[in-house]
Amino acid sequence: MTESTWESVRSRGMDVPDDRPLHEMTAELVQMLGDPEPRVREEIAYPVLTAWLQRGVFDDLLAGLGDGIVSGLGFGLGRDGDSSVIRRSYSALMLAEIVGRDNDVHLVQAPTVLAWGDAATSWYVREFDHRGWIPEMGWAHAIAHGADLLAALARSRHFGALELTVLLDVVADRVLAPTAYTWRHGEDDRLAFAVMTLLHRNALDTTLVEPWLARLGAGLRPPPTRGHLEVEWPTTEARNTSAFMRALHLQLALGVQGRSDLRGDAALFAEQPTDRADLLLAVLDQIRAESPWLYRPTSRTPVP
Repeated sequence: MTESTWESVRSRGMDVPDDRPLHEMTAELVQMLGDPEPRVREEIAYPVLTAWLQRGVFDDLLAGLGDGIVSGLGFGLGRDGDSSVIRRSYSALMLAEIVGRDNDVHLVQAPTVLAWGDAATSWYVREFDHRGWIPEMGWAHAIAHGADLLAALARSRHFGALELTVLLDVVADRVLAPTAYTWRHGEDDRLAFAVMTLLHRNALDTTLVEPWLARLGAGLRPPPTRGHLEVEWPTTEARNTSAFMRALHLQLALGVQGRSDLRGDAALFAEQPTDRADLLLAVLDQIRAESPWLYRPTSRTPVP
């Protein structure tokens, strides 16, 4: 189908054309997700696929569609600075929508969703290209789209305490990993929201979460020196970690809301996480320790 034909599909309300097999059109749209031209992927491929997902067009094919999308996570993995990141990033974004659909309609079996989770986390911690906006290509946003995928997996009924703990560790691995890229396009907020989604499941004890926060806090403090700084501080990853911790603090303090188009989010986000008060204080402890010369020490009094 020509680009103009896809434009007409969009202009007619995203109705599924009846003159071509669905699998052929789907394969074409999936290929378009990796197009370096932003209009092709962001104004045609992604919205058309998402609309068809939400209307149930792929409900009988959901597992196969997800398996096909997962393969895009490995496309050019290990490269940095070329266009291959577009395919990986938009595969993550599309897989988040597929997991979200399953969270709504409960069609995909646990082994399949868990396999998607394994592929997603393996890709996410190995993604080197953290560019948000790329001139001439628009949004890449692999870190933000990966965070959206983690949030979708955190909502899954197939993810229990063990799997949620793995997601938590993956977030720490991603935040703390050395990088040359400073996150400046909302990546910290998107990752913090993924963690908030996980916390709203109320499946993890604070005895697991607090050591995780301490691990992140350790990444905020400079290494020991012998009278002089041996490396520039803060490093890029330390700045990213600091931004993430502050985003998590703010989201815990203010509260977050889910997506209006996901059926389960109203109930999931109806109340604050059970251990919110303790978690908020634990986050503050790590932020305070980053600059002990600046912040006044306070007692761990529960926050209302």
